[in-house]
Amino acid sequence: MLGMLIPSRGYFPDFLTPVEGQYGWDVGLDALRGIRPERMRHEVLLLGAGTAPGSAVAPRLREFMDGGTKHLPRLLGELRGYHRAAVEPYWTHIQAQIEAERAARGRALLDGGADELLASLPPMLRWHAPVLECDYPVDRDVRLRGRGLLLQPSFFCRRTAVTLHDPEQPPVLVYPAAAQLASAPPAGGEAARPVEERRQRTLGKLVGHTRSVVLRAIGDGATTSELARRAGVSLASASQHACVMREAGLVTTLRHGNAVLHTVTPLGAALLKGGAVAS
Repeated sequence: MLGMLIPSRGYFPDFLTPVEGQYGWDVGLDALRGIRPERMRHEVLLLGAGTAPGSAVAPRLREFMDGGTKHLPRLLGELRGYHRAAVEPYWTHIQAQIEAERAARGRALLDGGADELLASLPPMLRWHAPVLECDYPVDRDVRLRGRGLLLQPSFFCRRTAVTLHDPEQPPVLVYPAAAQLASAPPAGGEAARPVEERRQRTLGKLVGHTRSVVLRAIGDGATTSELARRAGVSLASASQHACVMREAGLVTTLRHGNAVLHTVTPLGAALLKGGAVAS
């Protein structure tokens, strides 16, 4: 069912990405559970017909569309199953990449306001005030009309940005997280073992007062020079400590202008909270 509703390219129904999902996975599923039958039918019809006048709707899509909301329980079940299989095993890695992205964009906003934030986005997004240009599969204008724009970094978005098809929905722009463009999660199962073993070996190097201080000094994000100043170490030492902690999965590093920005991953935060990285 998911393959039918979410093709590998092109349009897929807006109702599958409810705006309420920004408040959490379960909240998003609750919103999907309450979708209006007429909206579901309209968006599935768009999926089946595409943009070609007179295109026929595939029989399976027609069955889904004519069934109203009776197929929702199965759809919700498949979404939960896919999430467990494809997302949960890599959740800490995904979360670390997104938190690094949030830290970089937040710093740009504090440094230079909205202009600096929009100018700092990945290269497929280009800010020419008052227009944000995006690489996009089709030629399209999205007019905000005073409604604001929700910028949503995504670990899974690739190459181009994505927005909702319905212009009356709240404006959302999903774009590839910058850290995701340069990295990928470790493979599951047997293939993940060398990565985890390497991280365990590297974690052994972390025991000691100095690296505990350095990890805590990163806080909500720090460049290498800021890290050196906060921790009271040399620039070279701060860079070396950050490199070791990055290899251990405790820190994520993202380029920010001419500098790099280090942020603590969920694993690093858990170690700090539990006092595990201490002499």
